[in-house]
Amino acid sequence: MKKVHIVFALSLLAGLGSLQTYAQQELPEVTVLAVRYKYLKAVDNAHAPEPVKLLERKAATFDVKKADFYEDDYDNYFVSFYIPEGEILATYDNNGKLLRTAEKYKDIALPQQVREAVIKRFPQWGITKDVYLVNFFQDENAKKVYKLILQNGDKRLRIKVDDKGEFI
Repeated sequence: MKKVHIVFALSLLAGLGSLQTYAQQELPEVTVLAVRYKYLKAVDNAHAPEPVKLLERKAATFDVKKADFYEDDYDNYFVSFYIPEGEILATYDNNGKLLRTAEKYKDIALPQQVREAVIKRFPQWGITKDVYLVNFFQDENAKKVYKLILQNGDKRLRIKVDDKGEFI
């Protein structure tokens, strides 16, 4: 019985020793891209659908300096990001700073504010198509516009609404 206790104690000590080696391992260095928080803050829309948020996060976390095509000689880099619901064309400078984006998303879920504004102003109309456009420029607010096609029987109507539900 003593042998069992001794074997158990030794295996426990060996396990603790290996745990200590894991704790002493260094973690990889984490780089925070502080420059891009302005972009995420400018385009952030709590009511935006997940595909939009996903693609915007992808553009915000992209590191142009680690790309295969990166060379110090060029001033700007134009990078495209695609998903089935939309695309982003982003411009980065040679330091990796995100300068501007042009974003376009088709047939996405509209925010509640936009839906309510359209229903209130056009109660007999249905939304048949929608396009969400976002333009971000460095040091400016992002411009967000929904282009909608409404239909009532044979009649069609094109309207523009901002992300707050105000008609343009």
